[in-house]
Amino acid sequence: MTAAGPVGILGGTFDPIHHAHLRLALEAWMACGLDHVRFIPSATPPHRTAPGASAVHRLAMVELAIAGNPAFVADRRELDRAMPSYTIDTVASLRTDLGAARPLCLIVGADAFALFETWRRWRELLDQVHLIVAHRPGFAVTPDTPALAAEFARRCTDDPANLRDTPGGRIHPLAITALDIAASRIRADLAAGRSSRYLLPDAVVGYIEAHCLYPRGKA
Repeated sequence: MTAAGPVGILGGTFDPIHHAHLRLALEAWMACGLDHVRFIPSATPPHRTAPGASAVHRLAMVELAIAGNPAFVADRRELDRAMPSYTIDTVASLRTDLGAARPLCLIVGADAFALFETWRRWRELLDQVHLIVAHRPGFAVTPDTPALAAEFARRCTDDPANLRDTPGGRIHPLAITALDIAASRIRADLAAGRSSRYLLPDAVVGYIEAHCLYPRGKA
């Protein structure tokens, strides 16, 4: 890891982590020249139902999935907070550790970006971090609401090198390999007794089986 390169942030429940998460992180790391990507499992996600697996299991699966890649780091800070997992609070914690000048790049999908106005203190968050908005090739990032569209027009940059100049404030659309894998579908498959092999790293498949996570009959 370098002293001052941009740091990628990939948050989520990772319930469970799968190949689409890993490929997204890898492509953002390569395309945007990130120093490393931090996988940050959420403990209590404010905008969705409670995860099916415990925080301890979800962190363990992340650690297994990224093992062997020095550019990927598991970060447990949200699991150590006894409060909802708001990204603005996580960024403040990262700033304490990494410094106010370090570029931070929050990696989100186009679907999450479309709902960005529902995030706590979203405009402040846009000032604190850069956004890397991943989308399918051939599909433009087009915010639906006037407020988000205005911020996108003001902050958008097609050059990832611009993410290195300031600690935050820019939005970079990134076309990525489209892998249509969803954790909800994986959980449903497992509950129905279907195999999750090739959707997840083998080590994660083994962990799920060893710990009887997402048992059959419980979607």
